[in-house]
Amino acid sequence: MDDPAVIEPRRGAREKALPRDCLLVFTPQDRELAHQCFEKPPQWTHRVFLVDVAVGRWEGVEMAVAGPMMGAPQAALTLDKLMALGVRRVIALGWCGSIQPHVRIGDVVLPTGALSEEGTSAHYPLGPGMDPGPNDGLARALGEALAKEPLGPGSSSTEGGDQRQTLHLGRVWSIDAPYRETVQKVLRYQRQGILGVDMETSALFTVARYRGIELACVLVVSDDLSTLQWVHGFRDTRFHTTRKQVLGAVLEALKMVSGHEQ
Repeated sequence: MDDPAVIEPRRGAREKALPRDCLLVFTPQDRELAHQCFEKPPQWTHRVFLVDVAVGRWEGVEMAVAGPMMGAPQAALTLDKLMALGVRRVIALGWCGSIQPHVRIGDVVLPTGALSEEGTSAHYPLGPGMDPGPNDGLARALGEALAKEPLGPGSSSTEGGDQRQTLHLGRVWSIDAPYRETVQKVLRYQRQGILGVDMETSALFTVARYRGIELACVLVVSDDLSTLQWVHGFRDTRFHTTRKQVLGAVLEALKMVSGHEQ
């Protein structure tokens, strides 16, 4: 039986409720991209553990945008508080490093699960048979929306001939210490078929399952560790193009699942 917490996330008496739907972003760049998509400039409403939260409307769907943030502890704190403020459905849009040769900078990873090497998930014990992973319905909607996108200039979502896969489904590795992504760990997780590495996905999956809210993640590949040499793509044209396309797919997926409730 779970040991009850002394402090639970709650909505304060003067805090406004948030919409059910929320986009979680980790960088200022993605936050600005998201804000540009709204019909009108989103209105700042909250500051949650140094994370800015704004509310706007995209194609008739009201949603919150929360970010930037970094690492599992801040992501978990933010998700807990967003849940207390009324959020029930979250798509997290982030970046990851590839550890597989076929997963290249500018590609997209749709995590189906995560290996935790962060210290936050262990504080949210899940029941028997409750593995950390995305909500099935939300992940399916996100996958459908991503499949409609070209995902980078001149790319394809199928493999064969000169075309190659750019959308990858599989597990990722989440770690607290990017400077401790060691050679032996990269090689070990390559053999296990893990696609990439980030800092937050495993904790977000775990906290969402623990709290009973819907969550899915999508990651754009920003750098490559697969050759055991670090190659960054932060200035790569395809990386920036893909980020914009994936953001459109995320917003479309939230609209799809919101429409099913009406």
